[in-house]
Amino acid sequence: MHLPRQLGPLHDLPDTPEAYDAVLADVTEQALARLTPEGNLEHPDCDDDIGDTSLGITSLLAFAWQRTKDDRLPEAVRRSLAFHLRERVYVDDNPGYPNLRVRNSGLPYARYTLAAGAHPIGDWPSTVWALLQAVNLLDTADGLVDDAQRAELLDVAHGYWRWLTEATFFNPQEAGNQAIGCVVGGLMLARHLPPEEGEPVRARAIELYVEKIRDHRVADRGALLPPEHGGAYDNNYGPISLSFLAQAHRVSGAEMFAEDGEALARYIDARLTNGGFDNGGPRYSEQHSAFESVLGLRYFGARIGSDLGRYRGDSRWARHAVKGDGGVDGHFAWMLVWQIQDTTRWHREPSTAPARHQLRAGTVSVAFDDRMTPALVEAAGTYYLPAAVNRQHGFGPVVDGFLLCRPMGEVRVRDLRTDGLTAKLVTKPAVGRDHVLRHVRSLYVTDGTSLWTTVAVERLPGTPYLLAGLPYAADDGDRVRRTSDAEVVAAGELRLTHPESEGVDHFDARSHQTQEQAAFALAADPRGYGNPDEGWRHLVSSTALEAGPVPDAPEDLHVFAVRYGPGRQFLPTFEQGPSGLTVRTEAFTAVIGEPAGDAHGEPELTLHA
Repeated sequence: MHLPRQLGPLHDLPDTPEAYDAVLADVTEQALARLTPEGNLEHPDCDDDIGDTSLGITSLLAFAWQRTKDDRLPEAVRRSLAFHLRERVYVDDNPGYPNLRVRNSGLPYARYTLAAGAHPIGDWPSTVWALLQAVNLLDTADGLVDDAQRAELLDVAHGYWRWLTEATFFNPQEAGNQAIGCVVGGLMLARHLPPEEGEPVRARAIELYVEKIRDHRVADRGALLPPEHGGAYDNNYGPISLSFLAQAHRVSGAEMFAEDGEALARYIDARLTNGGFDNGGPRYSEQHSAFESVLGLRYFGARIGSDLGRYRGDSRWARHAVKGDGGVDGHFAWMLVWQIQDTTRWHREPSTAPARHQLRAGTVSVAFDDRMTPALVEAAGTYYLPAAVNRQHGFGPVVDGFLLCRPMGEVRVRDLRTDGLTAKLVTKPAVGRDHVLRHVRSLYVTDGTSLWTTVAVERLPGTPYLLAGLPYAADDGDRVRRTSDAEVVAAGELRLTHPESEGVDHFDARSHQTQEQAAFALAADPRGYGNPDEGWRHLVSSTALEAGPVPDAPEDLHVFAVRYGPGRQFLPTFEQGPSGLTVRTEAFTAVIGEPAGDAHGEPELTLHA
């Protein structure tokens, strides 16, 4: 089976003016065929996320008219805008909406679903989206709609802003993408208001960003990130936040949006595999955005000099939102407009700067978590997740069922590139159940095709082994398929084990269940609201690669050695000397320094092919 939403890299989509004109031409024909006598442009199957969708198609038609002057479009724009203003602007409080600060304000808002009280919790983001559709249309409405209709749209847009920032709590879902989107709406709206009204809106938008978003960023992997649905980052919404930061910078020129966007972009670059696969987040652990992410990934990929376009998006939403039949939906339509307006081209080369939380070369990559434990390993087109044993998750030595990967002190990192090899040495103090402090030294070396991992630790009691990952998925053309196979060899005994128990808290890679499905089954709240990352942390056991210690290690050490990916016969040797542990493999010789490190306690590493 294939993962449902991990499809092709976003930079594979043509982004020339001609390609975008073809997209707009297709939208135009679909919209003109769909337009009802009342002026409705909503997809017939649209139910939720509906409050902004007809207006979104209207804005696309206005943008297409600006580029083509197609004489069929002015009447369609006027009729569909009249429909939205007449039928989709609500001023009575939605029964049951829990986030109001002012009752019966009379300010306009958009509904997530049209039936009163049916699903009011989504009204805040739907109103953000409607505001963005409105300001996009205002940007292109000159010469297309009459003064009265334009003035009514501007009045509604201003009312949307006031409802979002006065009548309700700001960002009630703790969703960074929604909150930054609201700020962008305010910045764009301010340009259309008279100065005495526009300047307070612009100032309030900047104030909200600083005080409600920037000051509440969450730390993860050395970066400060806009919180997303209660977590630091979500691999669906995080790149969407990046697009909003790009637009905020384009519109305002404020340097803080560029600074924060670059920080988020470097974080995404570090966690993203070479093949563009990623998973994890507090909302959808494997669902990926597509056209909604293009602007941010392209804009900030160019600014930081890295190939963020390798991100695997959901190509079913490659250009715009669609429904099950493939028909266009107006949801998030402004993102298509913005990415066409922005002339930044994809930066297609990887960054050459070492990143603390990433090792990457050729087709091999390792993304490390906050504890400098691998969060995702990629080699030979296969992706490995941290395995689980006794409710403990990660990569590392296991002794008597206890996983040594949680640091008890400062984690030191040394990066090195030489002779066509890229390496990272991680030295981590860890304490086992016996309360003995040991130094786990993990060396990762790649030639761009295979990954060699060597883990050395002071001798452990019992019969330890290395928890070496959960083989989970593999590239299959433009798709990613589920797998339990692994092209892995070890210097000691190597086992691929599967859970002996059944149930949702035991993950067997041979099943057709995805990580996301398993994570939501363990989450505390219903799917779509619960945190799959928190659910996944409840996993008791999983399929796991287990590598025994090498038989000829120095007597005071346990050493584990694993190679992921192809290569010649794997017969590494290990020798302890005054300068540290010498590791010789078929591809390189490395010397891993003593845990004490250099004069500053930093790990020492030498390496040559």
